[in-house]
Amino acid sequence: MKALIQRVSEASVKVEGQTIADIQQGLLVLLGVEKGDDLAALDKLLHKVSHYRVFADQDDKMNLNVQQINGSLLVVSQFTLAAETHKGLRPGFSKAADPKLAENLYEEFIAKAKAMNIHVATGSFGADMKVALVNDGPVTFWLSS
Repeated sequence: MKALIQRVSEASVKVEGQTIADIQQGLLVLLGVEKGDDLAALDKLLHKVSHYRVFADQDDKMNLNVQQINGSLLVVSQFTLAAETHKGLRPGFSKAADPKLAENLYEEFIAKAKAMNIHVATGSFGADMKVALVNDGPVTFWLSS
């Protein structure tokens, strides 16, 4: 399981021209699920995402996590994170999880984040989404379970 997280001052998702989700300060989480991922991988990745210290403290050092700043998560499924890009000029997706498993783990990630009392907004699994963001920094990290 992989996540590309971006510290944002705002982010939103549109589907068919309609805004379906938006957040202010927090993290945009692009979530990719690979074959073999399970609840243990999900829990490990969610712990990293929710505790990763990417927000500034009073000394302007990255010492605070999204929970400590009362920030939000915008979680968007992105199967292309499972792409194989080492060879050639076209990505391969044989490592990507079956869509049913991926959707189940995506929904579970969201449910568990909400259970941690984090404000969570979401994209629409499998939809053609338009994601807009203001990357604060810019600050972007690649996390894996």
